[in-house]
Amino acid sequence: MRKPIHRSRAVLAVLAAAVLGVAGCDATGGDSPGPSGTGAQKPSPKPTPAWDSSPSSVAAVGDSITRGFDACSVLSDCPEVSWATGSSAKVDSLAVRLLGKAGAAERSWNYAVTGARMAELPGQMAQAAARKPELVAVMVGANDACRASTSAMTSVADFRSAFEDAMSTLREALPKSQVYVSSVPNLKRLWSEGRTNLLGKQVWKLGLCPSMLGDADALDAAATERRDTVQQRVEDYNEVLEEVCAKDRHCRFDGGAVYDFRFGTKQLSHWDWFHPSVNGQARLAEIAYRTVTAKRA
Repeated sequence: MRKPIHRSRAVLAVLAAAVLGVAGCDATGGDSPGPSGTGAQKPSPKPTPAWDSSPSSVAAVGDSITRGFDACSVLSDCPEVSWATGSSAKVDSLAVRLLGKAGAAERSWNYAVTGARMAELPGQMAQAAARKPELVAVMVGANDACRASTSAMTSVADFRSAFEDAMSTLREALPKSQVYVSSVPNLKRLWSEGRTNLLGKQVWKLGLCPSMLGDADALDAAATERRDTVQQRVEDYNEVLEEVCAKDRHCRFDGGAVYDFRFGTKQLSHWDWFHPSVNGQARLAEIAYRTVTAKRA
């Protein structure tokens, strides 16, 4: 009578092993083909990089710095020495570095306007977009802080709104064109360097950036507070530029490189001791090229 019992136990053992075997198969993917089988999943292709360090055309927008103002002669634009699109060998502009001299002559455009503020950037962007550039270089904001008084400076909110409008204008026309955004220069440092020159201070009296340069030799509490207020506004503008640019995968901010650059007397115009000289324009071109061609932002 015990043999049937042994036989029953043997049957149960076989059934248990079968159940465990099925469970183990399910735990590892059931009937899914193995990784080396004909149904193996192919690796996904590498995504197209969002940033191209070799654009084939460049448009520039912004203010007097991008127009080379006071770099060649007094109170005059000199676009041939522009950091962004100039043809001068002394500057070796961003466009020349990226496209070569012949390429820059054919495929770079400068829509910056001396005296322009951020509110005018959407219009400049629309002009630039018509050329369908692969890279748009932006430097604007100094004139928003350089006003008759600190109360007349562009508010941070308005500055942000206008910059967002400018980017939207570009994106509606050119969703994938790249944008290089320069930080606003350190205006207080420009004042500190330029005030050592008597001629420069006489030019400043003509109304050049009065919020920062007015009463250039005054060091009293009121003058110091005024300059600090302008400086803080510039820093706020740079924060806006960085934040708005960061939301666009085809935009690169310079990380504050222009703001941090220590302009010396060699880099300042000998006509007004405030705008970049030819040497200063060359330094701006270096910063832009380094940012555009970097592997990472």
